[in-house]
Amino acid sequence: MTEREKMLAGMVYDPADEELAKRRTYAHKLCNAYNVSDEDDPERADILAELLPHRNGAYLQGPIYCDYGDNIRFGKGCFANFNLTLLDCAPITIGDNVFIGSGVTIVTPIHPMLPQERNMYRREDGILTDREYAKAIAIGSDCWIASNVTICGGVTIGRGSVIGAGSVVTRDIPSGVFAAGNPCRVIRKLTPNDSIYQKKNLFPTK
Repeated sequence: MTEREKMLAGMVYDPADEELAKRRTYAHKLCNAYNVSDEDDPERADILAELLPHRNGAYLQGPIYCDYGDNIRFGKGCFANFNLTLLDCAPITIGDNVFIGSGVTIVTPIHPMLPQERNMYRREDGILTDREYAKAIAIGSDCWIASNVTICGGVTIGRGSVIGAGSVVTRDIPSGVFAAGNPCRVIRKLTPNDSIYQKKNLFPTK
């Protein structure tokens, strides 16, 4: 298996592999180009299309940061606010109509718990590297991921759920719930009473 195949399969891989290092460097350059571009720059969309070939029309305010870009898949109608980080060493799949708040971090990489396995080492050719693996992340359609949420590798968030600001999601979250905290846990189910139209103070009176 190639190191990229190992990485995407969730196996221990060598991140200093030449193919992976080349794609990361290219993705980082594209991130930098996008992040310094103006919102009305006509070339901005082309940069994003090169970085995220499976973007499916998602609007990303920027700045954005990712490792590879081509392991990220957005559904239709997605929006992400400022400072989105996506470390896509394993696939990141985001459904339709997902809203992502500012400062959200979605990270698939996992490092060994034991320091002797986690620390950097030199390969036989002298290249400095380390041992790591990654677990895929999936976010269902119609979710809202509020500001400064961190989603860790291996997590699936069910359709239509809301993740409260500042949460750290370390385990699966079911569909149709409000979940929050560190570690993130289900607070309650979402119900029709959560409709904005139940909050009369949000609308002007005649």
